[in-house]
Amino acid sequence: MSTQLEQLDLSVAGMTCGACAVKVEKALNQIAGVTATVNFATESARVTLTDAVSTQQVIERIEKAGYGARLLEDTTPEMLDKETLDRVAMLRARLGVSLLAGLPVVALSMIAGLQFENWKWWALALSLPVVVWSAAPFHKAAAMNARHRATTMDTLISLGIIAAMSWSVWALVWGDAADHDGMDMTNMDIDHIYLEVAVAVTTFLLAGRYFEARAKRRAGDALRSLLALGARHATVLRDGEEVLIDASQVQVGDLFIVRPGEIIAADGIVREGSSSLDVSMLTGESVPVDVTVGANVTGTTVNLTGRIVVQATRIGADSTFAQMTRLVRDAQATKAPVQKLADRVSGVFVPTVIVISIATFVVWWVMGDDISQAFTAAVAVLIIACPCALGLATPTALMVGSGRAAQMGIVIKGADVLQGTRRVDTVVFDKTGTVTTGMMQLVDVVCAEGVTRSELLSFAGALEHASEHPVAKAIATAARSERGTLQAVTDFENLPGMGTIGLVNGASVMAGNETLMRRKLVLIPAAMNDALVAARSGGNIGILVAINGTVQGVCVVADRPKANSAAAIAALRDLGLRPILLTGDSRATALAVAKQVGIEADEQHVIAGVLPEEKVRVVADLQARGYAVAMVGDGVNDAAALAQANVGIAMGTGTDVAINASDLTIVSGDLRLVADAILLSRATLRTISANVFWAFAYNTAAIPLAALGLLNPMWAGLAMALSSVFVVTNSLRLRTTKLTPHTAFVHATR
Repeated sequence: MSTQLEQLDLSVAGMTCGACAVKVEKALNQIAGVTATVNFATESARVTLTDAVSTQQVIERIEKAGYGARLLEDTTPEMLDKETLDRVAMLRARLGVSLLAGLPVVALSMIAGLQFENWKWWALALSLPVVVWSAAPFHKAAAMNARHRATTMDTLISLGIIAAMSWSVWALVWGDAADHDGMDMTNMDIDHIYLEVAVAVTTFLLAGRYFEARAKRRAGDALRSLLALGARHATVLRDGEEVLIDASQVQVGDLFIVRPGEIIAADGIVREGSSSLDVSMLTGESVPVDVTVGANVTGTTVNLTGRIVVQATRIGADSTFAQMTRLVRDAQATKAPVQKLADRVSGVFVPTVIVISIATFVVWWVMGDDISQAFTAAVAVLIIACPCALGLATPTALMVGSGRAAQMGIVIKGADVLQGTRRVDTVVFDKTGTVTTGMMQLVDVVCAEGVTRSELLSFAGALEHASEHPVAKAIATAARSERGTLQAVTDFENLPGMGTIGLVNGASVMAGNETLMRRKLVLIPAAMNDALVAARSGGNIGILVAINGTVQGVCVVADRPKANSAAAIAALRDLGLRPILLTGDSRATALAVAKQVGIEADEQHVIAGVLPEEKVRVVADLQARGYAVAMVGDGVNDAAALAQANVGIAMGTGTDVAINASDLTIVSGDLRLVADAILLSRATLRTISANVFWAFAYNTAAIPLAALGLLNPMWAGLAMALSSVFVVTNSLRLRTTKLTPHTAFVHATR
């Protein structure tokens, strides 16, 4: 008897770090018949379970681990958005109190000129709301972890804050701190307070959590943007009458009407009428697709011109649109959460520090019979291990790096993004709207003997001005630009899939392909046929123009590469990266564009004629072959591939879906900034690694000194401050990171 497997997508609440995700994942995988992957970045879990395990069992196990859970299908975007906004507001309020009350404490503690009589009691009063209320999220998480016999970064943070505060209260109430305003660094008696340590740690860590929470609000935007594209209503035919219903109620076999400008509600087959469809959300290509009776259409594409009647063939989860949405979700889910180094080692580091601190107290008490000295040494161990530098390591580097990036028009979404840039060796480019402008343009006019360009455009431009087709618009725009006012057209007729016909100034004018000419019994001269073939072999679109039954010329229309595309490809090559062109357009067009921008025109570097799901497979195949892939795109059709890639880079001039599914965004759409984004990301990652290394290295060196009684707690606080200074100074070096010559020129001219 075979066991049936079921897959659940759950929303997990309450995780504060990567270690939390590991704990939930471990708890779920301990259930027999369950395989789970927990994603901290998206606060979700994907669980595969047998029919012997119920959904309720899975949810109860997560709740038993100390977190909340519910089915993702029961979690609306509005619910997630409200929860995130509430968390951001909570952190903002606590951070505000921490800054207002904490800054005076730090100033009084560090600047002797500001100190006055009994200033330490004022500092204590100001520190209490910071340590008790502002730091409550850390204490609460640490307590929860303690109940479940686990430790995370919150444990270390809470311990550091409590240790510094407890030492200060002890020193003020039972020690001699209140009677000493000076600082005797060699005195081992309890006459110093470290309130600035407690408030500084709280403030730094709250700031990091606040900015992280703000960034996480965008975690579900890609899926929400996709869902926003779907049709809301559909007009179905029931017993010969038109009935307006919710799009989700369309059934397989239903006939529904789609008028110009409306979104197609489901995948289906055209049963009546003909039209042109905007399928750019599916293919990313700017040229509409002409459809007639019998043609397949895809839900969420837009009807541009004629009225059509469609019979639904695939609805709901089976539709292309639903599959596309699932692709983005799946690609995001396969990205394992990048756990911060501090979280990965805290499970060992925190218990070790606690044990060393307790052992230090016992040994000093037994050997020296001096509880004051024993307490001083034990607290010095805890203070030196306080994670101030750890809290600064990532946020400061990100702040400086992202600030530099913002000046250049690059948006970096977070520290996890930077991990992928380290190994990137292949950059995959979408064509339309990324490498090219995404707009059709008239690039050439081939005229028959005795016909001038101006004369041909006067007729072709006037005729095409009456059409909504992008190719026609390109011709009309060029004609209007060159000739000014266009003549009026009468008896205009649009023939889907063939072209247009009409009367211009009394002359019969036709613009279209060979099919139109054959239908109208118009011969195509050899010279014009050669021009047509040459246009297509160059990856362009050729439009035959006939006047009074004679072909007088060919208008060549194309989506041209952006002016800076070739320079961008060259910059990437200088970095040792391999460019690949990936497009849903024809191979001839793709090869022509590749040659123009400097990409090798072969099967290894130009992949054409692919649909969205195939784009994902191409990226995944490259990854399976050992390549680390950066995907650059701008359309809805690129969203899943952007999410699948090691690094997704979206053009800011593209769709919101592509931007939200990506890791980096080039706001201006300037392709040259892709190389700069990779360079800056790598530099930021190196800085973070150096910062984290130093944060642990100073602990490794200083903890033994503190345990041996050679380090007064004040020196411990000073060492921690110096480690923070190093981290900040090292991060500021990102402001002078060397980038490409293009960037240097841009900044020099500002």
